[in-house]
Amino acid sequence: MGRKEDNIKRATEVMHELDQIRNLCIAAHIDHGKTTLSDNLIAGAGMMSEELAGKSRVLDFDEQESARGITINAASASMVHAVEGEDFLINLIDTPGHVDFGGDVTRAMRAVDGCFILTCAVEGAMPQTETVVRQALKEKVKPVLFINKVDRLINELQVTPEDMMNRFQEQITRVNKLIRQFAPEEHKKDWQVNVADGTVAFGSAYHNWGITVPYMKKSGINFKDIFEYCNNEQQRELAKKAPVHEVLLDMAVSELPSPKVAQPYRIPNIWTGDLESPIGKSMMSCDPEGDLAMMITKIWMDPHAGEVAVGRLYSGAINHGESVWAIGAAKAERVQQVSMMVGGDRIPVPSVVAGNIAAVTGIRSAAAGVTVVRDPETTPFEAIRHYSEPVVTVAVEPKNMKDLPKFIDALRSLAKADASLEVSTNQETGEALLAGMGELHLEITTYRIEEEQGIQVKVSPPIVVYRESVEGNNHGRAFEGKSPNRHNRFYVEVEPLPEDVIKALRDGEFGDGTVRQGDRKEVGNKFSEYGLDKDMMRNIYSIKGTNVLINATKGIQNLHETRELIIEAFNEVCKKGPLAEEPVMGMMVRLVDAKLHEDAIHRGPAQTIPAVRNSIRGAMLRAKAVMMEPMQKTFVSVPNDWLGGVTSEVTQRRGIIEDMPSEGETTTVIGTLPVAETFGFSNDIRAASQGRAIWNSENRGFDMVPPQLVEKVIGSIRERKGLKAEKPTESYYTD
Repeated sequence: MGRKEDNIKRATEVMHELDQIRNLCIAAHIDHGKTTLSDNLIAGAGMMSEELAGKSRVLDFDEQESARGITINAASASMVHAVEGEDFLINLIDTPGHVDFGGDVTRAMRAVDGCFILTCAVEGAMPQTETVVRQALKEKVKPVLFINKVDRLINELQVTPEDMMNRFQEQITRVNKLIRQFAPEEHKKDWQVNVADGTVAFGSAYHNWGITVPYMKKSGINFKDIFEYCNNEQQRELAKKAPVHEVLLDMAVSELPSPKVAQPYRIPNIWTGDLESPIGKSMMSCDPEGDLAMMITKIWMDPHAGEVAVGRLYSGAINHGESVWAIGAAKAERVQQVSMMVGGDRIPVPSVVAGNIAAVTGIRSAAAGVTVVRDPETTPFEAIRHYSEPVVTVAVEPKNMKDLPKFIDALRSLAKADASLEVSTNQETGEALLAGMGELHLEITTYRIEEEQGIQVKVSPPIVVYRESVEGNNHGRAFEGKSPNRHNRFYVEVEPLPEDVIKALRDGEFGDGTVRQGDRKEVGNKFSEYGLDKDMMRNIYSIKGTNVLINATKGIQNLHETRELIIEAFNEVCKKGPLAEEPVMGMMVRLVDAKLHEDAIHRGPAQTIPAVRNSIRGAMLRAKAVMMEPMQKTFVSVPNDWLGGVTSEVTQRRGIIEDMPSEGETTTVIGTLPVAETFGFSNDIRAASQGRAIWNSENRGFDMVPPQLVEKVIGSIRERKGLKAEKPTESYYTD
């Protein structure tokens, strides 16, 4: 039996020992070496050849990933690691670092209990590092730190041992500051990373070596030796004495929690059901005998088996051949195959139990973020919140109309696999609108349609998705919307929500959708913590994205019968505002009065929905509706000789330069750019710096479109959507 087969056999045995399982991911900034490290861990555990590690990139089994040298899919792999003669099963999920794939990181965090935060010894903690640390802590995932590329500090930058220690200390302090800021209250202290405790490791994933203080004690190697080995080009020898996989997997076993330890504090954070119910207790104790509760975190396409759903089991077991429900689906579905993941391989097993990560085929209704159970009445897991919303759209259509059915199927699969992608289809033309996180995200998506599904497509130039909102309010000047039959009237006031409330809504603090009668008091109290009027907010009807609808009327007969229709109209306006039919954000809508016909037949959907829709849109115009454009924070590191070209590139694109810290020969230009101006930015930056600039960006919310550009922006969007050229005025909504 080969080493790999032996490991697979050991993995299936250890799967049942809950104390000996570790679910973890590696999260870091783009290009800091995550995938190289993952490969070395898998190779070290005997799952691939050590020569190929770091070169073959087992987890990047998608051609695009290998071609671009970046990770796009969060792949997963299980491996066995022995500590003092005892086997431990490590389920590892590799995650992308590029800002466009942040959704995959958030989903991966849901499936794990511990996280290796990777930073680069040369570049330090970068903006995306902060984002992933924040995502991990929000999901109550315990972090440990690995400082990678230490060899570059010694060999390229020729730093002294003292200088090296100072750099390490700086990075550790920065990561600890983030942990203090974002960790759950009870773990702010004990999750701090510290060299002496063994929660910080140093090394080079590329050259296969790593070290922690506990490993130094075990092996007798010290920092001076490491310095000597790197200086003398003897990293191969060092890798034999301190192999990175052994050091880090030891650290995972000793410092990261097992599912049994983690689930009692993670379940209340990700599940809102009754913790005293049988399923609640079963999840808290990670009981393999309990009822099934599985959270799908990823869907990927296998050319032979179709859709594979990968997810974490929090309770019970999932068995080959049984029937299960994906919550929200119309019927139960049969599990065709249950497997464990090893890089690109799936190893079929009869069943996988709580505390593990499983790959399942046959559940067609599963999508990223869906809960799989036996009892469809079970409370599902909390929706996975994404930090940024789709801001760029492209129109895609098949070149041959005969491919249309296949094309629509491919889109359905993509939307299921990637929750941060929004897909809408025009059934008549076959044109689909894909909304994603950025240019690269959409490029990869269209590539998948072409290569994986073999469908040739036409893609429009990218379009920015703007938002509409209001600048002022129309207090005391409620806008009247009349129903087509003139028998019903609704009076609405709108106002902008405070910035901190918008952020909390985006983070999912208040939930989403219609607020049930019984929950209004609690939701109202939550809003009052942000300084909003408690009594008013207790009359909340609905939350849609970052907008809220309040019923501020008193004693209006039959209003409760039209409540669903009022919410329906509010949702429609949230999708399409009055200026250019772009989505609406950050707005409070208050229904302050209504006059309803006493006969229900005269206040049906065809009367109520248009009346409420008109009154909200008219109120927005009266309160001064504004256009908001998505912004990106951009970081460009460039040698000083090419600094001028980079700064002019940023400012020409309406960018604002906020800071320019310099270190030695390089300067980092930190600025904010409108997403509308970023298309082609990477090529222009390369040209301006002759390829020497390193740049990255993160989404930074929305700013108001400058007054001098508003008319032009609205005009071009209305033209593109085939709307009348002139934007509506208040009178348009009163007729």
